[in-house]
Amino acid sequence: MADSPYWNPRHETMPREEIEALQVRKLRNLVEWADAQVPWQSKRLRNAGVTGDTINSPDDLRRIPLMTREEWMQGQMEDPPFGPILAADKDLAIRYHTTSGTTGATPIRVLDGTKDWEWIAEMWCYGLWGFGVRPSDTVFVAFGYSTFIGFWGLHYACEKMGCLTLPGGAMTTDQRVKQLHDMGATVVCSTPTYALRMAQEAKSLGIDLANGPVKRLILSGEPAGSIPATKKLIEEQWGAKAGDTAGMTELGTIMIFECEQQPGGTHIIEDNYIEEVLDPESGEPLPYGEMGERVVTSFGRGFIPVVRYRTRDFVVRVPGSNCSCGRTFDIYDGGIRGRVDDMKLVRGTNVYPRAVEAIVREFPEIDEFQIHLFTEEGIRDEIEVLVEIPPAGDADRVLSDLGKKLADAHENLRFGVKRAEDGSLPRFELKAKRLLDERIVIGTEGERRA
Repeated sequence: MADSPYWNPRHETMPREEIEALQVRKLRNLVEWADAQVPWQSKRLRNAGVTGDTINSPDDLRRIPLMTREEWMQGQMEDPPFGPILAADKDLAIRYHTTSGTTGATPIRVLDGTKDWEWIAEMWCYGLWGFGVRPSDTVFVAFGYSTFIGFWGLHYACEKMGCLTLPGGAMTTDQRVKQLHDMGATVVCSTPTYALRMAQEAKSLGIDLANGPVKRLILSGEPAGSIPATKKLIEEQWGAKAGDTAGMTELGTIMIFECEQQPGGTHIIEDNYIEEVLDPESGEPLPYGEMGERVVTSFGRGFIPVVRYRTRDFVVRVPGSNCSCGRTFDIYDGGIRGRVDDMKLVRGTNVYPRAVEAIVREFPEIDEFQIHLFTEEGIRDEIEVLVEIPPAGDADRVLSDLGKKLADAHENLRFGVKRAEDGSLPRFELKAKRLLDERIVIGTEGERRA
C-alpha cells in the first residue's frame, strides 16, 4: 500500500455514478438511523415526508429540511448539555469535545463512541496519506490538546498509520520549535497562522527550518491554508510543502483535504459525505464554478447524525478531473473561501478578511497584522490595517504599497495602514482572530449594519 497515492484506492478512484450510488445507499441508512434513534430528527424528516424507503436518488436529499447552528444551539439550551441530537445513550460515549468558540459565546458540545473515533481517525488518514505522509515519518502536532476537537483525530490517524507521533501540547512556541528540531520531525501539523508564528520563533532561535528535515506541513483550522500568498510564505519559510485540510466539530473530523499534487483546492471525501453548494439566500443548488454555501451530510458519526447542516462556509466546487492525481472526488477550488457571516460592510463596500489577508501576505516583510473597524466622530465607519514590520524592513514602502493594493481591490475604499509596535499584536496557536470590530451601531433598527 505504501506505493499507492490513495488511502482507499477503490473508493477514491471509483466512477462518479458509483460514488452517487454509494451515497444514496448510505443516505438511506442514515435517514433510517436518525428516524429510529433521534425523535427531534425524526420529526423533521417525517414532517417533510422523508423516510429511509423514500430515498432512491441523490435528488431526494433536497426534500430534507436544512439544519442550522442556531437550531443546534437552541436545542442545547433547552435540553442541556447536549440537546436532543444524540442517537446513542451517553453512557456509551468515550469522548467529550467542543467547538473552539469563535462564532458564539457557548460552544457546541459533542459526544462520540468507540466506532465514531475509529471513523474520525480514518477520515484524517485519507488526508494525511493523500498528501504524502507515510509510516516512516515523524509527525509533530503543534496543538493544545484541550476539549477543542482540533487535531485530536489527526493524532490518532498518525498512530494508526504507524508514524512516530509527537504531541505538542502544554508547550511554549520556542519549546515546540526546539522539540520538532531536536526530534527531526518530517511533518508538522498546525494552523496556518501558527506555522508562520513558529517560523518567526525559529528565526529568533537561530534554527534554519528551510534547510531542516521537515518536508510537509498539514494545515487546518483557518481558510488561510488555501490562500496562495499565505501558503507560499509558509512553504518558503519552512522549505516544505504545505497541504490544506478542513474539518468541523459538528462532523468530528475533516471532510476535505489537499492531495500531493496541490491542485489549488481540496478534495471532498465523497464516500463519507454528501456536500452541496447552495445559494445562501434561496437555498437553490449552484453549478460547478459558482460560489455558494456548503451544506454537509455526514455518514460516519453514529452518536450524532448530521443531515443537511448549513456550515456558513463559502466554497466553489469543481470536478475532480481538474486534478492530475486520479481521484474522482470533486474539489473545492481554493478550499474554504471564507464564511457567509465574515463579510463586513464598510461605507458600502464588502470587505472579507480572507481577501485582506491574501493581499497582506504578498508582503513578506510583515510579521503580523490586524484589521480594525471603528466609528470616526460617531458618524463614519473607518477601517485600518495594523502591521508589524521588523526594524530591518522598508516600512514606508510597505505601508504605501499595501494601502494602494487594498484600495485597488476594494473599489478604492480607503484603508488606514499603520505600523504597529513589534510584538504588540496578538499571536494565535489555534484559529486566528485578526478582525476587531469596534464600530458603534447607529441609526434606526432598519438602518443598522449587518
